[in-house]
Amino acid sequence: MIAKTIRTCFPIAAKAVADKAEDINKLNVFPVPDGDTGTNMSLTLASVVKELTSLSADADMEAIAGAITHGSLMGARGNSGVITSQILRGAAEGLIGASSPTTSADVAAALRRSVKVAFQAVRKPVEGTILTVLRDISTKADECEKKKLALDETLDAIVVEAYQSVARTPDLLPVLKENGVVDSGAFGFAIFLENFVAAALGRTSQVEDIATTFDASSAREGALGRVEIEANDDWEGSEFRYCNEFLFKAEKRFDEDECLKFLASMGDCELLVGAYPDYKIHVHSNTPNLVLEHMLQFGQVYEVFIHNMDMESHERTAKIHADQEAAAEPAKPLGFVAVAAGSGEGEILTSMGVDVIVSGGQTMNPSTADLLAAVEQVNAEAVIILPNNGNIRMAAEAAASACTDKQVLVVPTKTVPQAFSALFAVMPETPADEVAEAMAEAAAEVRDGEVTTAVRDSSAADGSPIHAGDVMGIISGSIDVVGTDVKQVTLDCINRMQDEEEGDTLTILAGSDMDDEAFEDLIAAIEEAQPDLEIDSHRGEQPLYPVIFSIE
Repeated sequence: MIAKTIRTCFPIAAKAVADKAEDINKLNVFPVPDGDTGTNMSLTLASVVKELTSLSADADMEAIAGAITHGSLMGARGNSGVITSQILRGAAEGLIGASSPTTSADVAAALRRSVKVAFQAVRKPVEGTILTVLRDISTKADECEKKKLALDETLDAIVVEAYQSVARTPDLLPVLKENGVVDSGAFGFAIFLENFVAAALGRTSQVEDIATTFDASSAREGALGRVEIEANDDWEGSEFRYCNEFLFKAEKRFDEDECLKFLASMGDCELLVGAYPDYKIHVHSNTPNLVLEHMLQFGQVYEVFIHNMDMESHERTAKIHADQEAAAEPAKPLGFVAVAAGSGEGEILTSMGVDVIVSGGQTMNPSTADLLAAVEQVNAEAVIILPNNGNIRMAAEAAASACTDKQVLVVPTKTVPQAFSALFAVMPETPADEVAEAMAEAAAEVRDGEVTTAVRDSSAADGSPIHAGDVMGIISGSIDVVGTDVKQVTLDCINRMQDEEEGDTLTILAGSDMDDEAFEDLIAAIEEAQPDLEIDSHRGEQPLYPVIFSIE
């Protein structure tokens, strides 16, 4: 039973942390900005999800624990990720012998094991961090066990305690109080715990935004009330500039204590976790090369990440300043969010007034959460979403329905060229619903085309065969031209469209698979074939589609 619960709930909780990763990142001030805590925690959790997914359907708790231990170790990123991996490892090991059904005693035992493993991994534990929260919830679980509380009461109690402990972190760690924030790793851990518990107890509340999934609002608000992001302009840097982390496979036995002493001599925040022969190593140092050379005496290093914490700090401060300046400005009447598959597409859309670009397109559709997060970034009373792909429309409409603090409308564009035309139709100082209607009408008038390569056998609109590897010309969603050459298929599409209805202007975007020379050659061929057609060419850099275009 417990194995199935973990497999079901872990991905839900991991996604909640990923959705809040940027908020967690902004809190990161302890003791220097060591990468991105939210990002690192979410990557660590994602690695566990991958391992759990690969298990057989009948995997028992021992196999689950092995997957959690291996996945979190291999995927651990940053100091926060490595410590999180040990918290997860300890809890999973503690649940191997859990009873069925699971009891409060099982939860308490698992958390005691988690405390032991996590604190052993850190040579110099610091109060006011994720470790403090872990110890506090373990103590609370012990109290619940003594009171013989039911499992759901115990789980709710430890989540309340987690947020209360997060709220106390500034009182334990001066650097947090100086910056007006709670500990970022502790906050991320509480988010994970709350969402895991909500899923385990079958609650259906939305969890993307730390929703009230049980009656613990005062605890949560106590923590959130201390989450006030400030730019740390007075930070003078750390004695150690680089965050080194890597995986290590030992080829012979070595003294782990001596290794930790060496790492400590190279810098601080040293961690060596795992068991022979697989380890994860983390340390802040000014000489990452010496750290790697030392470990090469005993085995192989791989998946090496070296982060410049000084640069990350300046980037973080600049972003916070930008966010604060944007928040201080009065909300404008109307803003825009658009999906773009390529960097060039995004640049063009931004130049046309789009506030936030969401990366996505064919084969990489953004989620409802991605679109909702983008909408929330726009400082406007109303926001219009341009999905630019038929497969993204439903996610866009779901995001619009989920947003409650501003009006959100969707103009159902299927391509980026449709979005261009829609944006040209925007009328300033006009109600948002009227603007959206005008944009939709403009988009519907666009005749567009795309050129791509078939990935499997099929048939064209006229029934002619298409073989994998053929070049396809798609006109307004219909596969009307099939050939072997991108240039010729593009020309055939444009000529056919001009024969059906002559246009004046061609807007054409080159994809990432078409280089400048080939694009220039294509433009020259179009000019020769259609001398009366005005051509507006750009690099869209979209993947999979070497050419997309529209004629108006």
